[in-house]
Amino acid sequence: MKLVLENINKNYDKKVVLENVNYEFEEGKIYGLLGRNGSGKTTLFNCINNDIDYTGNIYLSNDNQKYTINNEMIGYSISEPLVPEFLTGREFLQFFIDINKNHIKNVKTIEEYFDMMNINRNDIDKLLKEYSFGMKNKMQMLVNIIMDSKILLLDEPLTSLDVIAQDEMKQLLKEIKKDRILILSTHIMELALDLCDEITIINNKTLHKIDEQNKNKEYIIEYIKGTDNE
Repeated sequence: MKLVLENINKNYDKKVVLENVNYEFEEGKIYGLLGRNGSGKTTLFNCINNDIDYTGNIYLSNDNQKYTINNEMIGYSISEPLVPEFLTGREFLQFFIDINKNHIKNVKTIEEYFDMMNINRNDIDKLLKEYSFGMKNKMQMLVNIIMDSKILLLDEPLTSLDVIAQDEMKQLLKEIKKDRILILSTHIMELALDLCDEITIINNKTLHKIDEQNKNKEYIIEYIKGTDNE
């Protein structure tokens, strides 16, 4: 299965952000999306998630068959996790499971889900407003995992986590990538090189693939500088 982007264009008034973007993201890999501030990473995610208008085509492809992407296929985790802080962890997960029960396979117990994310069971019945930033981030990630989203868009998911939480999330992403198309945007070069199977640069309004032999910090920095001057 592949996520295919064909001739994607997006502009805000007279400012062109994406122009003739053509790219394919394959199942079973973690893609690191790198680019300077304002290069269009979040805009690209919003196009894939169909949150904004754009021109071009975005679809799934498998054995030359094209499939329209629906909302259930995409999980989108933003850098600032949004969770209902007036609910407890248990209430939030149970409510989410209840309203999506027709789309969830192999439902686990609330305790099993917390164990999966390495969140202490003592926190299950605490209000989400009492959770740390990292715990809220994990809860946001968890609902996407529960939905078994085919496409996961992760916008700076690990930036504000402590080193232990970062390592836990990295291991989790490696475990769940097999049957998913996973794209992670980040400003942290070392994280992308350590975690991601492929590196994609967004610059000059389009996407550039970094070949495996050039997957190193020095080359990528020089590459970005070069595309800046194109």
